[in-house]
Amino acid sequence: MNTRRTPLLLLALVTFAVGGTAAAAAPHKEHKVKEGTTTVHREKGADGLTDKTVTGPKGGTRTTDRFRGTDGTVDATITGRNGGVTTIDRSKGADGLADKTVTGPKGGVTTTDRYRGADGVVDKTITGPQGGVTTVDRSKGADGLTDKTVTGPKGGVTTTDRYRGADGVADATITGPKGGVTTIDRSKGADGLVDKTVTGAKGGVTTYDRTRNPDGTVDTTIVKAKP
Repeated sequence: MNTRRTPLLLLALVTFAVGGTAAAAAPHKEHKVKEGTTTVHREKGADGLTDKTVTGPKGGTRTTDRFRGTDGTVDATITGRNGGVTTIDRSKGADGLADKTVTGPKGGVTTTDRYRGADGVVDKTITGPQGGVTTVDRSKGADGLTDKTVTGPKGGVTTTDRYRGADGVADATITGPKGGVTTIDRSKGADGLVDKTVTGAKGGVTTYDRTRNPDGTVDTTIVKAKP
């Protein structure tokens, strides 16, 4: 794979409807997939970093080429199915945490500033191309798992409550700005990798089956059914 190529629908800009939230704030970036089967193929590039090719239900592809910038942080170039290019430039802030600047195909810029809150957990502020601000406030719950509250530019709030299921794997319940509930049920497959089933607010089910490649990278097959 060309070492200057390609992330996924994980695209740092996938929207998860948080009252106008900037895409980068999506609580679960891979949830925005189309009905049908989507495959995610990962492989290590010549630089040792993991690149990615996403093929959608209709055959369209998106490639992500990750590479190390001059400051040592990992940047990325994403090429969409129509040829549009998105760049992700990461850099370490004065607090030592990695911040991010995403420049879209049409030149729009989204910045992500990560910082450590008073509780020691890493929060972030995302400023979109049009100046809208989304905040992500993480906190540890009584069970020790990290929960999250996302407040969008228009004040819509999405909460993510993570908890450990009977099988010991961390599941999650996401409640959107309008009260819709999405559940994420994770489980370990026979290969030891964690798969998941996402049930949307309208009942649609999306499954994620992860498999390991000979080079150690992990591929994913995503199947989304109609509600």
